[in-house]
Amino acid sequence: MAYLAARGLRGGMMAIGLVLALAGCSTMEKVASPDVTDAPVGAGVDIPAGSNEDFIVNVGRRIYFTEKSAELNDTARVTLDKQAEFLAQYPQWKIKVEGFADEPGTAEFNMQLSQKRAEVTRAYLISKGVAPIRTRIKAFGNTELVKKCADVTCYSQNRRAVIVLEGRSGA
Repeated sequence: MAYLAARGLRGGMMAIGLVLALAGCSTMEKVASPDVTDAPVGAGVDIPAGSNEDFIVNVGRRIYFTEKSAELNDTARVTLDKQAEFLAQYPQWKIKVEGFADEPGTAEFNMQLSQKRAEVTRAYLISKGVAPIRTRIKAFGNTELVKKCADVTCYSQNRRAVIVLEGRSGA
């Protein structure tokens, strides 16, 4: 029975391959598909430009750090660059930079590390043109975990800084 099921699966895969191969050789006129390579992440979704939802969906509000580090990596800088562009385009927003740490370490060490992460993140955004008066920071240490478990995948989700859009600055 298992032999027949395996042959049936293999036969089905061969049939799919044959259909795909024949489709590539088709003489039918190809229909042009829209170029979506430059479409934003939320394309097609009714998200107001400059809104909190726009920021979360199309820019991203989290960056991540390596263990026991407050150093920005290339991926974090790319996200922060997009955040700075958004904030330049929509100067009405103030932001809170929240710093977090993972579980290992003392409460004091994690609070200091999360503070450093928030400060480094804020300093980078300021270096990209965000007015210091529009920013504030808050450190949480390891008191607000995204996920709690003794695994590296959980720890990596908790080593982060989050940019939260706050009340409008009136600009």
